[in-house]
Amino acid sequence: MAVEIDHPVPPFQVQATSSQLIDLASLDGRQVVLYFYPKDNTPGCTTEGQGFRDHHPAFLAANTLIFGVSRDSLKTHENFRTKQGFPFELVSDKDEQLCQLFDVIKQKKLYGKEYLGVDRSTFLIDRNGVLRREWRGVKVPGHVEAVLQAAQALNEA
Repeated sequence: MAVEIDHPVPPFQVQATSSQLIDLASLDGRQVVLYFYPKDNTPGCTTEGQGFRDHHPAFLAANTLIFGVSRDSLKTHENFRTKQGFPFELVSDKDEQLCQLFDVIKQKKLYGKEYLGVDRSTFLIDRNGVLRREWRGVKVPGHVEAVLQAAQALNEA
């Protein structure tokens, strides 16, 4: 069952960089941004991550934690995170637990070849664990700013 706007996100626990176990229930009181991206160290994913990195202080001021999610391994995530100086954790979703929950695995085509891949998507969860906003089929330019604006408005509500 996939998540729905204005409904609680089912509890989950996932492994992240810095040897952290991310548990949605333990993040009560903080808003959460989960941004799903296809692959570490690719141009669009790097640019998107850098945007979240550069706006990180503003997200913290809006009581919002950021987590990047892809199917890459923790080792690849650690290298990507270190290389880019990301101040937030990256979640390894190799078993696609979160990808399935948030319904971000889609049929894609590259050079005429079809495959199942991660559809670049972002989700904003309020401090009570309720999904409040989603962005699917994200285009990177201007996206981080739109998410930040929504996080700030939700924090003030």
